[in-house]
Amino acid sequence: MDARKIHGLTMCTVSPALVKGTTSTYTTTVTSAGMINGKFVTALTAQTNTATPTTDAATGAAFVALADNQATVIVMGQNAAGAIKACQGSIVPTATGVTTTAGAFLNAPQFPSLPDDFITFGYALVRTAPSASAWTFGTDSWTATGITATQFVQCGVLPSRPQTA
Repeated sequence: MDARKIHGLTMCTVSPALVKGTTSTYTTTVTSAGMINGKFVTALTAQTNTATPTTDAATGAAFVALADNQATVIVMGQNAAGAIKACQGSIVPTATGVTTTAGAFLNAPQFPSLPDDFITFGYALVRTAPSASAWTFGTDSWTATGITATQFVQCGVLPSRPQTA
């Protein structure tokens, strides 16, 4: 193996088994492990229904709310110090749903730019139905009426684009 190919590697090396919590929270069952630019990070121990971040790690601003018939991608991870972080991708329209059922994806939302001090655990795709109230990551429940949120797709590094199926 050519060592130059792994120079400066940033990735999660252990899946923390990230899942949605019971409200706007998250749960992990395994201690995280990974590296940022080749340096090991502080592990994040297993979490149970822990509050999700309320500000985007990439922008420092509050997450942008979804209106009816929209979708976004939320990328979850941690920084080198072991603090949980999240970043929100683009917001895109979906097909018009039916009352409390979210419409199909017209196009997948795009992943956000990520800070240098960030490794990914996984991502979730969130869609809203016509009857949904505005939904904001970190504040509103994953199970609110009219919200369809996938379980987190586990990843050591992000794929080239969010997978909608």
